[in-house]
Amino acid sequence: MYCGDYTQGTIFPAPNFNPIMDAQVLGGALQGISCEKDVLIDILTQRCNSQRLMIAEAYRDMYGRDLITDLKENLSHHFKEVMVGLMYPPASYDAHELWHALKGVDTEENCLIDILASRSNMEIFQMKEAYLMQYNNDLQQDIDSETSGHFRDTLMNLAQGTRMEGYADPSSAAQDAMILWEACQRKTGEHKDMLQMILCNKSYQQLWMVFQEFQNISGQDLVDAINECYDGYFQELLVAIVLCVRDKPSYFAYRLYNAIHEFGFHNKTVIRILIARSEIDLMNIRQRYKERYGKSLFHDIKHFASGHYERALLAICAGDAEDY
Repeated sequence: MYCGDYTQGTIFPAPNFNPIMDAQVLGGALQGISCEKDVLIDILTQRCNSQRLMIAEAYRDMYGRDLITDLKENLSHHFKEVMVGLMYPPASYDAHELWHALKGVDTEENCLIDILASRSNMEIFQMKEAYLMQYNNDLQQDIDSETSGHFRDTLMNLAQGTRMEGYADPSSAAQDAMILWEACQRKTGEHKDMLQMILCNKSYQQLWMVFQEFQNISGQDLVDAINECYDGYFQELLVAIVLCVRDKPSYFAYRLYNAIHEFGFHNKTVIRILIARSEIDLMNIRQRYKERYGKSLFHDIKHFASGHYERALLAICAGDAEDY
């Protein structure tokens, strides 16, 4: 994050880590007459991603089987999605989510928006590599064939991963802001292109200045202007980009709140954000959530989820005593 803010996840490398011992305990838990789900939670949510990958390697050496396959066979429903999701490296997890969002029965536009609006160039590059490796498909070609219109053009631009990084030119900020303002007034295809080009290609540092200039020129916040002028997934994607530029933890807090409250606990979104942000900024997301909505994320998950699924989500969320 760029706000000079200290970002922190909720999951850290376990001290005194022993992958062979963990693999042994997991093997016992998965092979018993009844699967010991609490043991799975205690191990997999309390190790960081790179440690989980080492456990999977030890597991394969020990049992000659794939840990992900064994988790899939022994678990079900959302609890399975959480446990299996934890086993993917970050880029593979993004690729996995995008593939299902693009190739499922219905395209899941919100998943595409969440991932592509928020990832850095490096994360996008690694995710495209993982996508090609896992599915033998080109991510950009799949976006091209599964989406349409200016929504597609903007996703395609983001998927190039060519945003300027670290560079800012104060002298052109007002000019960029004028282009954005005109695009919100005139709404032609050409103006939509100019709008998304600025939002997808300029650096975060540049865009902060552009947003401020936009406010000065129009007397309006850019998000409000976009909401007034555009609609559909194109509008949602543009807003997501602006919110991510401003403050990613706030964006994800907002997405979690919507997923929990507007969509009657949209499990996929909650699982995806908790896992994907667990080692990046989930602690910050929790803080923003509490500040903005009054209730803690921990409280809301507890209220809507249940059983081992709830326990696993709360373990990733890593609530403190005062969050109960």
